[in-house]
Amino acid sequence: MINAVQVADYRIGAGELVMIAGPCVIESAGATLEIARALRDMAQELSLPLIFKASYDKANRTSLSSFRGPGLRKGLEILARVKEEVGLPVISDVHQVIEVMPAAEVLDVLQIPAFLCRQTDLLVTAAKTGKPVNIKKGQFLAPWDLAPVVEKARAGGTNKIILTERGAMFGYNNLVVDFRSLPLMRSLGCPVILDVTHSVQLPGGQGSCSGGQRQFIPHLARAGVAVGVDGLFMEVHPDPDAAKCDGPNSLPLKEVLPLWRELRALHEFIRQQGIS
Repeated sequence: MINAVQVADYRIGAGELVMIAGPCVIESAGATLEIARALRDMAQELSLPLIFKASYDKANRTSLSSFRGPGLRKGLEILARVKEEVGLPVISDVHQVIEVMPAAEVLDVLQIPAFLCRQTDLLVTAAKTGKPVNIKKGQFLAPWDLAPVVEKARAGGTNKIILTERGAMFGYNNLVVDFRSLPLMRSLGCPVILDVTHSVQLPGGQGSCSGGQRQFIPHLARAGVAVGVDGLFMEVHPDPDAAKCDGPNSLPLKEVLPLWRELRALHEFIRQQGIS
């Protein structure tokens, strides 16, 4: 049985298709608010639940010189503006225990990055805030390896746990999604999100930065909906080629609405057919 997780006015894992979307990193307040408003309008047009995603700090970058974002304080101020001015719930990564409490004052969902999904203190501290926790499955883990990870979060006193698949390492500089992992992860009793943009990332594929194959985002998204995920995670940008982080695996903003429209129709068809 899935333990649905309440976020704002909707429940993840209760039958709706939830979108988590936004730029990889906060590049500026203006750009962040502009993207948030555009995504909000698209979601409202299609009656899709939406959580806005942007990282205040990208602590895991290929190069020391890579852009990381505005940092905790300024980044949270910008995300608070998204909540207040745009009216969207927000999610961002937390990397250290010391970040958790100030982040929980603003964020609606705390996200544990894939490379940190086994960090016991981080998981337990995030769980103790009472906020929903989205745990991204490490590229190095099998889906059943998330069972003890989930138990760590539950030991922190929460059942508000979401799991996200973002691909597994397949040789060097490549990721692949094993779609068997989605029902296997869901069998742990948590809603499951498919990250369709990081799954087409080529980690370190450009030497000093990661590459990506964004042309495959729609294919993975359709497949995830067909399997029966509770939501989709995607990073979007008005001009991915000019993005300061993860541009090669980001979906152009202009392509979001037609893709979401298609995914919503597919989800409705599957739900009407009683397919799970």
